Amino acid sequence: MRFLILLLMAVFFMNCNSEVQKVIRHDFTEVVIEPFFNDSISIRAIGVNDDLLMFAGNNGMYGTFEIDHEFKIKNKIVEILDFEGKKIHFRAIADTETDLFLLSIVSPALLYKIDKDTREKKLVYKEDHEKAFYDAIAFWNDKEGIAMGDPTDGCLSIIITRDGGETWNKISCNELPKTMEGEAAFAASNGNIAIVGDHTWIVSGGKKSRVFYSSDKGNNWSVSETPIIQGTETTGAYSVDFYDENNGIIFGGDYTKPKGNQENKAITVDGGKTWNVVADGVGAGYKSCVRYMPNSGGKEMVAIGFTGISISNDSGNTWNDISEESFYTIRFINDSIAIAAGKNRIAKLIFKP
Repeated sequence: MRFLILLLMAVFFMNCNSEVQKVIRHDFTEVVIEPFFNDSISIRAIGVNDDLLMFAGNNGMYGTFEIDHEFKIKNKIVEILDFEGKKIHFRAIADTETDLFLLSIVSPALLYKIDKDTREKKLVYKEDHEKAFYDAIAFWNDKEGIAMGDPTDGCLSIIITRDGGETWNKISCNELPKTMEGEAAFAASNGNIAIVGDHTWIVSGGKKSRVFYSSDKGNNWSVSETPIIQGTETTGAYSVDFYDENNGIIFGGDYTKPKGNQENKAITVDGGKTWNVVADGVGAGYKSCVRYMPNSGGKEMVAIGFTGISISNDSGNTWNDISEESFYTIRFINDSIAIAAGKNRIAKLIFKP
């Protein structure tokens, strides 16, 4: 009996130690930027899934790269899509195990499903509405996904799939919180949606900037107020990210006043019920995308925009500008290497202490 108790205690402490070891503090102070793709394209949508990097931009251009075990980028495939002879502008991308999904912005809103192996393309959703403007897409799992856009009939436009992206259905405004006058979203980085498990957060901006929340993969929704700057069409939260079910950050500002750093970043520690401004009036100004660094315990995060790259090593309370290089969006490969994209390029970012 004593041996069994000791064995259970040993297993317990081993598990605890393994959890502790997953959190790695780096206190990064610099970044090395290695561009690897250049073209006449504006890229606001990238994704990283295991050994695949994907991107989508304007003029119908999209593509993929392979990432090998040494985190080298290779085997580029670039293609161009048009719709009825017209250029498509993509600002959102996501994937499942078998397919890529590309989402365009203005009406008609178009969502394409592309087989990763055969490259076969299929239009799985089309929305004709003068106000249609989609901003972001993400998946909970290989069967269930969500995309969101600006309001068309008094609520955010939210479409959901439950069959691997084959069909998408728009949620009725009767089932969603009503939006306020001038409340919309920004298609700046495919960063309007954050997912942790079944939990989903969507950030809005403009004259009203709030966070919409679902605990059950989009079946039920609530909304919370934020202290982020708002009141004009160009203000609000541009991006949201969650490290776990409780800890999250929203980041934005006013892109017409890029140096403004008042009320442009806020954090939550209760799953988005309440938000508190951090680094108010100091540190990073406007940014279009924010992401937690993996395995950092929610302490380390990076914000990126055409204003440069900023980093926080203390949960967003202080920020350091580490590069003036312009990018629109960022996704991490591991806890020190990320991919960033912007005007005419994609680059690998290597963060160093």
